[in-house]
Amino acid sequence: MSIECTTLFEKALIEPLNNNANKLYIVSGYATAMMAIRHIEYAKRLKKDISIRLIVGMCPQYGIEKKNHLAFKELQSHKFDVDFKCSYIVETPAVHSKVYAWYDNNIPKIGFVGSANYTQNAFSNSMRETLSSENPKLCFDYFKSLEGETVSCMDKNVCNLIQVFDRKIEIKATEELPEQQTAILENISGLPQITLSLVDRYGEVPLRSGLNWGQRQGREHNQAYINIPVKIGRSKFFPKRYETFTVSTDDGKQMICVRAQDAGKGLHTTLNNSLLGEYFRFRLGLSNGEFVTKDHLLKYGRTDVTFYKIDDEDYYMDFSVR
Repeated sequence: MSIECTTLFEKALIEPLNNNANKLYIVSGYATAMMAIRHIEYAKRLKKDISIRLIVGMCPQYGIEKKNHLAFKELQSHKFDVDFKCSYIVETPAVHSKVYAWYDNNIPKIGFVGSANYTQNAFSNSMRETLSSENPKLCFDYFKSLEGETVSCMDKNVCNLIQVFDRKIEIKATEELPEQQTAILENISGLPQITLSLVDRYGEVPLRSGLNWGQRQGREHNQAYINIPVKIGRSKFFPKRYETFTVSTDDGKQMICVRAQDAGKGLHTTLNNSLLGEYFRFRLGLSNGEFVTKDHLLKYGRTDVTFYKIDDEDYYMDFSVR
């Protein structure tokens, strides 16, 4: 049985969960943390347990992008309540295979082989990919046969074994933009951009939404989101609802974000939606969980943020005061 691109995500990554599979072993030439997070988030919405073991195969030849490496490490740390482990092939030749083995604990359920890397692009209609059913035990055996050639993403020696590269786009320094702030984007005026307000139509920070989303009984007080107006939501500037993307910030931080809520109107950090609130409270000089007011924003120097679109998975957020 061959699965075409139009049903790839549902058939290969979701249906097994609904058929009681809970462990997924993956060998993928290329992989992104954005895909893993999207998959884990989807499982959480279905209230399904999922355990993922991922081997990224092309690292000896092409290395791995730093933002992906850091995000894989975050997923494997105790920062999120997820069962995820990632390792990189470090021996040559590189591995270009795409193999998926689903298990119900120790019971083989279904396997897939084909052309689809474990990336959001491969599991979308923007690429033409296929996967074919295969014996899950054979797929698992292939995974196990490669483990001895890998290093964990958490290993301190990763950078000595493979190239961990930083894909930077530089901004040209201007009088308005000091040189120390120009190390992230180049030709900024040529990138699509939008500005999102942190206050409501009355000029106030909402009492129980936006940056104060968590300011209610039973919630973690740092929970926050940035409101996306309907017109911008429909403009295709941001990815579709539930597709994850990386946001780099003007002060050198990185967050993994997603559009959620009704019609994707809220932009927040994925897996832990308190991280965005913690970030803004830190920038504003507030305590963790503190209620955010208009005066806090005015004292800081701005009541909005500007997003620049680098590509479908990478954005730059400017909250600087100039």
